[in-house]
Amino acid sequence: MKKSFLFLLAISLSCTNPKLNPSTSSSLPLSSEFKSYWFDGTAEISSYALEQSRYGAPREGRAVLIYVTEDFLPDKQVKANQKSESTQTILKLNRTKNFLTGIYPYSIMTSIFSRLGQSRPLVKTTTSIQEWCGQAYLQLNRREGLEVKSHSYFEGEADQNLQFKDALTEEELWVWIRTQPDLLPQGTLELLPSFEFIRLKHKPLQLYQAEAVLEQNDTLHTYSLTYAELQRKLSISFTKEAPHTILGWTEEDLKNPNQTTRAQIKKTVKLPYWKLNKLGDEQFRDSLGLD
Repeated sequence: MKKSFLFLLAISLSCTNPKLNPSTSSSLPLSSEFKSYWFDGTAEISSYALEQSRYGAPREGRAVLIYVTEDFLPDKQVKANQKSESTQTILKLNRTKNFLTGIYPYSIMTSIFSRLGQSRPLVKTTTSIQEWCGQAYLQLNRREGLEVKSHSYFEGEADQNLQFKDALTEEELWVWIRTQPDLLPQGTLELLPSFEFIRLKHKPLQLYQAEAVLEQNDTLHTYSLTYAELQRKLSISFTKEAPHTILGWTEEDLKNPNQTTRAQIKKTVKLPYWKLNKLGDEQFRDSLGLD
């Protein structure tokens, strides 16, 4: 019965369906296995060896994915100080990257806020990029549609307020993989690509068509997005079994195959990192291979 429900729901959510209403959201049950993993009072922290393509060369660095549940205020779209009748439970992903380009460093962070138990979970994303030349910051809020504010030190990108129809975003799929991989959309999609890619490549901030494919085998699944107009392919590999750990990803430049970004998992731990801020707690970075 449960499999039939998920199958029908997956059909109804397919982005190849011309009658799809992107703003439509339905409730999805959370299994006891899901709750025991994600509501244990810790965050899941995974470190990755990163090879970031930048300025035509591979740059060694590190990436970290931090998934954590928290209470969220839907109106203000910020983390709540305490749980109440008006808060929602979300799964937040903080994705960070750090690498050097010659003398100067890059630091990139993306935060993705997704409601749990919803078929259309995304409520907010933010991305910040810092390097010695300057910084960029972008924020998306999903309300009636997609509201985007963007700030950059580059001419032509400086200060933008944009409004898009409600559509899928690339970022939210990083959370779908962890919470509802059976419902990952496939086929031809209209997507808002990652803010990181848009700003690093100085592409127009708009919706693009992508082809989505989910490849499955006995232990490993790979979800791929190919953007023909952007000549870009993102592939994310994750475990078949819950909690569907992301094992790594590649971001290919289809015009320049030698300019590929790769990340491969090193270590995953469950920790209440917000409590580990005392002298001596640096030891936990060693356990993640970050030092």
